[in-house]
Amino acid sequence: MSQNINVALIGNPNTGKTSVFNQLTGLNQQVGNYPGITVEKKLGFCKLPNNFKANILDLPGTYSLNASSIDENVVIELLLNKNDKLFPDVAVVVTDVENLKRNLLLFTQIKDLEIPTILVINMTDRMKAKGISLDIPYLEEQLKTKIVLVSTRKGVGIEELKNTIVDYKNLSTEPCLNASSIDRAYFDKLQQAFPNQLLYKLWLVITQDVYFLNLERKEIPSEFTKSHSELKRLQQKETIKRYQFINDTLKIGQKIDTANATDLRAKLDKILTHKIFGYAIFFGILLLIFQSIFDWSSVPMEFIDSTFANLANYTKNHLPAGEFTNLLSEGIIPGIGGIVIFIPQIAFLFLFISVLEESGYMSRVVFLMDKIMRRYGLSGKSVVPLISGTACAIPAIMSARNIENWKERLITMLVTPFITCSARLPVYAILIALIIPEKRILGVFSLQGVTLMILYLLGFGMAIFSAFLLNKYLKLKTKSYFVVEMPTYKLPLFKNVAINVVEKTKSFVFGAGKIILALSVILWFLGSHGPAKGFDNAESLVIKKVKAENRLDDLEYLNDQISSHKLENSYIGIIGKSIEPVIRPLGYDWKIGIAVVSSFAAREVFVGTLATIYSVGSHGDEERTIKNRMAAEVHADGRKVFNFATGVSLLLFYAFAMQCISTLAIVKKETNSWKWPLVQLIFMSGFAYLTALLAYQLLK
Repeated sequence: MSQNINVALIGNPNTGKTSVFNQLTGLNQQVGNYPGITVEKKLGFCKLPNNFKANILDLPGTYSLNASSIDENVVIELLLNKNDKLFPDVAVVVTDVENLKRNLLLFTQIKDLEIPTILVINMTDRMKAKGISLDIPYLEEQLKTKIVLVSTRKGVGIEELKNTIVDYKNLSTEPCLNASSIDRAYFDKLQQAFPNQLLYKLWLVITQDVYFLNLERKEIPSEFTKSHSELKRLQQKETIKRYQFINDTLKIGQKIDTANATDLRAKLDKILTHKIFGYAIFFGILLLIFQSIFDWSSVPMEFIDSTFANLANYTKNHLPAGEFTNLLSEGIIPGIGGIVIFIPQIAFLFLFISVLEESGYMSRVVFLMDKIMRRYGLSGKSVVPLISGTACAIPAIMSARNIENWKERLITMLVTPFITCSARLPVYAILIALIIPEKRILGVFSLQGVTLMILYLLGFGMAIFSAFLLNKYLKLKTKSYFVVEMPTYKLPLFKNVAINVVEKTKSFVFGAGKIILALSVILWFLGSHGPAKGFDNAESLVIKKVKAENRLDDLEYLNDQISSHKLENSYIGIIGKSIEPVIRPLGYDWKIGIAVVSSFAAREVFVGTLATIYSVGSHGDEERTIKNRMAAEVHADGRKVFNFATGVSLLLFYAFAMQCISTLAIVKKETNSWKWPLVQLIFMSGFAYLTALLAYQLLK
């Protein structure tokens, strides 16, 4: 019988903890949220020697057990609550060989909780280049643990780590330090009052806003409670004592020969964080990303588009005629195809973001942008949610919980949806392809890629402007300090990047796919059925009209007129016609109106909705792809529906509109109020409408 071991991966940010997690679990991962809060939980599964299996929980990065954010609180509550089903049988603390002194603070605190603990020293492949040598037997003796040297880049040490996890019952649970040395008299009394509880757990309950078992702060006698300033003083005293122990240990256990160490990092930092060159390099990288998204993805996108068009035609021509065949060929296949076509572009976007994060460059961007952010009521920490917003606003808004200052956190959450997320990418891609010619500037830069970058910068600029207005409007007197860690530069690990791209793309496609599939079926039904008179009598009414025009012999024209009449008199046509007066000043017809309304469920539904609408009653093979069908759409007077003015109007509308129900729900949960999501919805939608209106009226 196999046995399951609960393993908690713990460590400071930028120690390579996620790399260790990926090496152990591969793609065998689940991503969700902790119950009741929006902090991300990553759980992986791993086969171990001797028929053991491991449930590996990748906990949020934390510098110590003195929590200053919700993420760090998650770590403490799990380690204190033995009733939690994921309470670790063994804790694996991941450290970076170059920052061992700082990383060991967290390790000594976890050891005091008397949980079997393994110390992983990661990035050991850089020891020689940095002139570092370690006395492992001495360190194991002093730290009272088993040490595993790991290089996730070279795959070294992973098997040894698995064997050590299996052997966790033989690990020492003896603390490195005696917690009572912080204040002996106070801790002796505390131990006497709660003889059955671990001393360091009691200390954490007193100093943190956490609980374990049935013991909460309110149940601790008043003689043990102290003022906030006194608790902070004792926490500082604890930290000093721990660092004294760590310093004494590393004096013997770690040797650093600086004469043989290289210092490329400092030279790179001078360039990449330069007050002029730093911004120019960042701008150049963004330009490269958006050029690549269009240029590299064009071939696979065309293949996917034509494949789904052929599949829809094949289904319609080879399956028995009837409602089910129509549903498949006109509803489900075009709807799903409207999202699958954008997998290459979305995958490339996540690829570049992953590479920037893995290389250590993203932290430099955070540092660089802090100077700009501060002028608008934000800090450098706000850049992390804003950059994350290019993938999806929902986890980006969740990540704002790391911002301790409430005003900065609130402003960040409110402006993040302006950042162009991957859900907007399908809309931008199809509209840019329709209205922007495939030309190159200076023979190098694609005009379509430049347009895409402008839209991203437009969203970022609007986020900054909105933050400026909110900073003036919200009368909250607050003061905050910005601290960011600059991780060592490193070549991105292919496995980490690949897992991130696959997981994020899969999450996007399947998350959007569920909505699109359901909406495609609903839209197909609404487009294929209608009130009895106008819809059911379509053929006789159109034949009479075509006969009067003397074009009864033109079967293609006849079928086209029948399909058009049916669609206009269907349920979806009636809905579209009713909202057309509101959207006509923006240059939209009733079909576009339906797509705009449908995409409030998720922005990416826009393309799938139009694909479904245009497929209903499609008469021929010449309008094969989504792009071709949209390009061929004309008004009654022969003007193109998707002309330049309408295209720009739609691009600006989607750049600014709050069209994501899930984002509104997250903002409501994070602010614990409907006030702020409603402010977002009204302001963003109203601003989007006015901008789109001005653009169309000026350009038509």
